[in-house]
Amino acid sequence: MIKDVENQPFEGIIVGRNPVLEALKGNRIEKILVAKGEREGTIIKIIAIAKSKGIVVVDTDRITLNNMSKMASHQGVAAFVTQKDYCEVEDIINYAKEKGEKPFIIIADGITDPHNLGAIIRTADACGVHGIIIPKRRSVGMTAVVFKSSAGAAEHIRVAKVSNITNVIDELKVKGIWIFGADISGDTLYYQADYSCPCALIVGSEGQGMSRLHKEKCDYLLKIPMKGELSSLNASVASAILMYEVLRKRNI
Repeated sequence: MIKDVENQPFEGIIVGRNPVLEALKGNRIEKILVAKGEREGTIIKIIAIAKSKGIVVVDTDRITLNNMSKMASHQGVAAFVTQKDYCEVEDIINYAKEKGEKPFIIIADGITDPHNLGAIIRTADACGVHGIIIPKRRSVGMTAVVFKSSAGAAEHIRVAKVSNITNVIDELKVKGIWIFGADISGDTLYYQADYSCPCALIVGSEGQGMSRLHKEKCDYLLKIPMKGELSSLNASVASAILMYEVLRKRNI
């Protein structure tokens, strides 16, 4: 059995240069690990194709790859592949209608840390979120690490993987769904907003936050007040605060 770096059972990994090259022909790879110093032959080709597709490539050490591959020959490269069937955005909206509820959607804008995405999914499930939307490029997908970090919630939450988040935001607005974004420059304190409407909450990436274009498309920019030296919260922590506020307001 393939195991991860924490020596826990781990599924959803392929190893070896040719298997990874073959997998790059499809859309199942979420992240690639390359041994430090491996920059020759097919490794160069793998990295080039991955970057052209917006797939995250991370340098790692051979010990990590050895632990992941166990009996298989990794040849300096391993890849995480998707573990979940994705749905359509319309499926998420229809699910809310089936439950007789106003849509509550999370848009993960470029989350690259699988632990963060897993934590967001876990909280989303607890807060009654109807589904999560993630981009195909420059974002982690539903890898085994995400499943593990979600503590099983990933099995139950609907996830749509889309080519263009900007277009999806426009489509949601046409359907009467209001867009809320979490941003330090927001002019609305998160606990003062009205979440009784159909809503989608955008959570930005760990380092960059929301993209400028997505920020401009928000109906409300929400601010979480902070008194410490740091200017931002971890993406999963910030999203948890906001999701529970939506839950609280809707249950009052």
